[in-house]
Amino acid sequence: MQPKPPRGAIGFLSQPTRHLFFTGKGGVGKTSLSSAAALALADAGRRVLLVSTDAASNLDEMLGIELRNTATPVPGVPGLSVLNIDPDNAAESYRLRVLAQMAADASDTDRSTVREQLSGACTTEIASFDEFASLLSDDAGGYDHIVFDTAPTGHTLRLLSLPKAWSGFLEGNDRGASCLGPHSGLKMQEVRFKAALEALSDPAQTTVILVTRPDKGAIAEAARTAEELHELGLNNQRLAINGVFHASDRTDVVACAIEALGQLAIDEMPPSLRALPQDRVPLRAFDTVGLPALRALLSTAVQPIAPAPTESVEATPTMPGLDALADELAGAQHGLIMVMGKGGVGKTTVAAALALGLIQRGKTVHLSTTDPAAHLAGTLAGEVAGLHVSRIDPKVETERYIDKIMAAKSPGLNAQERALLLEDLRSPCTEEVAVFHAFSRIVSEARSAFVVLDTAPTGHSLLLMDATGAYHRQMLREFEGHGNTRIVTPLMRLQDAEYTRIVLVTLPEVTPVSQAAALQEDLRRAHIEPYAWVINKSVLAAGTRDRLLAARLAGERKQIERIGAGLAQRVFTLPWLVRAPIGFEALSALVRAPESTVAPAAIQAEAAGPGHSTP
Repeated sequence: MQPKPPRGAIGFLSQPTRHLFFTGKGGVGKTSLSSAAALALADAGRRVLLVSTDAASNLDEMLGIELRNTATPVPGVPGLSVLNIDPDNAAESYRLRVLAQMAADASDTDRSTVREQLSGACTTEIASFDEFASLLSDDAGGYDHIVFDTAPTGHTLRLLSLPKAWSGFLEGNDRGASCLGPHSGLKMQEVRFKAALEALSDPAQTTVILVTRPDKGAIAEAARTAEELHELGLNNQRLAINGVFHASDRTDVVACAIEALGQLAIDEMPPSLRALPQDRVPLRAFDTVGLPALRALLSTAVQPIAPAPTESVEATPTMPGLDALADELAGAQHGLIMVMGKGGVGKTTVAAALALGLIQRGKTVHLSTTDPAAHLAGTLAGEVAGLHVSRIDPKVETERYIDKIMAAKSPGLNAQERALLLEDLRSPCTEEVAVFHAFSRIVSEARSAFVVLDTAPTGHSLLLMDATGAYHRQMLREFEGHGNTRIVTPLMRLQDAEYTRIVLVTLPEVTPVSQAAALQEDLRRAHIEPYAWVINKSVLAAGTRDRLLAARLAGERKQIERIGAGLAQRVFTLPWLVRAPIGFEALSALVRAPESTVAPAAIQAEAAGPGHSTP
């Protein structure tokens, strides 16, 4: 007998499948909605496991509980446990299982060699997927529902494609991939991979909730994701539009513009998304942190809002804008500028604007991205004279890497050996190696010019940084004892404050600021010191009288003060813009030198009227 849905359930909880995946562009509210859904199911008497597949998860902050790589009960919520698939812990467990397969008489040297073979980024990815796949099995802990809070879209599509990729690679392959060590370490997972693929493809077992905001860019990415998931065989999809806003004061220009932009984005939604079952979650006056807020997020009850202030909320203390940051960066002759942060905070906008700012100041610039879901072309909306734009495309880089290795090694091999080498190189983990090589190549270009790198969302970037560290350690070992031989690895360039400047982008909200702070600590542990923070989309800086927006602004001010009180050495800000800075002119206005700026960017954009999503 089908259990009753939670009381007043939103559409995606009315007849929930066992597996619920929440995916979408960074910053759209996947963690909030997945946590609220898991909480509602547990409150209705179900046994629920909430899983994060994001290396930069903030579930701990939302639920007030320390995340572990084992299922941990959530205090105050009977039936709900939470689990974080931690890449480092998963990789170490995977290594131990592989080492356990070795013969008892294996030497310490042999074991050290195998451990080194299993130290790369591709092993981390496979280990994380191994844990993910185990949760899709029928006997995964006896839970009624497993709710997945996924990493931003590009990383999630990579994760969901692995069952199909590895099942195809392993079929008929009795040796395994050389980059993963002994064959047993990978081959023993073949049955699990196939079971995971079947569970994901079964609409009776799995539902994918595409989360978006009423934002043109986020909706476009949701449409692309829907198509790619269909190609992977995941056809049971729903659309959840989070943060739908309705202005309460029709004389408030900022509030009305936010509402109009949101409605326009929804009205222009692609047909592929219109065909999906749809749920809308209103913008709330509170941050979704803590159990009471998460329970209220999906509630149908009207939320009380404090009376509107008689005047606009006090503006935030004046902080320099992107033009000032561009001035500082242009003081050098060359260098690498890496723009990093949580998904959805506006990294691409900031990276593109800074690249144009450097060109305005007479510099040669290469603008590139490591993000699998790159948006540089859409942000620039055309070619710019003097700016070289590229993308580290995983598929292109993989083919380039395979061709390079085959060209180098094929001459000394017979036909059978060449076929075996090519077979190994066709393994999914080759992509991680190829992407790292492309990243290293772009980093080295900053020796003679400016390179602005728009990075993938935090979790994916941290995996790339792990690969950079692993390569650094490997090079040091290989050149140890070689006298005066001097090596310069990509990690050493990132650690050089004269060569690399890290710009952390955040929104003035609890979760993005906390994740930026956590990213900063991760970088510091690798002896990389961020150069500056950029606070993007500040409604406080724009000013508003709307009751709902005003209720949220106290939290925004608190976060701005938190950043300025010691998190950042340098702080720059970008106000919420009524019209998004898309294209050369709009982006250039953000970084134009003060003496050439006709009016503040927010005023210029407001005068242009609505028509684009927020940056």
